[in-house]
Amino acid sequence: MIMQKPNGYLTLEHLSNIELYYSPPALIKERELILQNEEFHHCVNVMRNSTGDLLHITDGEGSIYTCTILRIKEKELTAEINGKHIFENKSKDIWFCIPVLKNPDRLKFAFEKCVELGITNFILFNSKNTVSKKLKPEKFHKTMLAAMKQSLRAHLPKIKSANFNEIIKLDGTKILFDQNVKQVFDGKFNFAASVYFLFGPEGGFAEDEIEAVDLVNRFNLASNRLRSETAIIKCASLLKL
Repeated sequence: MIMQKPNGYLTLEHLSNIELYYSPPALIKERELILQNEEFHHCVNVMRNSTGDLLHITDGEGSIYTCTILRIKEKELTAEINGKHIFENKSKDIWFCIPVLKNPDRLKFAFEKCVELGITNFILFNSKNTVSKKLKPEKFHKTMLAAMKQSLRAHLPKIKSANFNEIIKLDGTKILFDQNVKQVFDGKFNFAASVYFLFGPEGGFAEDEIEAVDLVNRFNLASNRLRSETAIIKCASLLKL
């Protein structure tokens, strides 16, 4: 049975008390799917699920499957698919461009909360005033996966790296946050095409970087100065995804 609802929150109410697991699309067939690696360990060894138990598993591409465990082997389990809930990705055209911060824990916190709030696309970028230049996006994969499951989201976020100038050249609207502009961002925006939200690093944006974005698309988020990770999370919450 396939349940297809444009408002995913209606389905989330039904699934509010579940434990959610992840299986990549390559391990999902029409009638069965497989759990492996850390997901298998958590399901079987930590949560003590056994044959016949009911599971909820997402493919990270918008679907959550209701399944029954058929068999358990040493390193994987196979489950029969009973139903499928399909969720709309409301943030598919939104990209959060997050600067490399000196403290990776602050980045981890920002990614975690943004995923919980519904953001699914990220670009980790360097700019002229970025303090720390070397940080691989792969470092945050586990954080995003855990946040997706904990918040019962069905879309595994995508993250890639770039520099400021590369982002500016991408097709789509660029929104830059600058404390010195008077225009306040209220979260209301037309997302008919790709939108890139640019958040400044600890050292702020350089003047030429600010001027690379049209004045009409420059906003501030608060009357006081916010830490980078605070500004990121506040923006995500204002979008109400």
